[in-house]
Amino acid sequence: MLTLLLHRAPSRAFYRVEISDNLFGEYTVLREWGRQGRRAGSRANWFSNLREAVHAADRWRGKAVARGYRMTERQTARG
Repeated sequence: MLTLLLHRAPSRAFYRVEISDNLFGEYTVLREWGRQGRRAGSRANWFSNLREAVHAADRWRGKAVARGYRMTERQTARG
């Protein structure tokens, strides 16, 4: 799993992009956004291969950076 967490100061807004795999050999890109202390929005997209999932996640990360978000955390874990 790969998680990118971006924040936009001083509004306490966040944008999270996460890539994970499932039991069916597909990859999921989960996006969450909102402000700390408020209800967050989310969207999940499924991809048949890792390359497409990484490309999509990087595109969404780039759009968030263009809107003023800055990367604050990058986490990779394998369980």
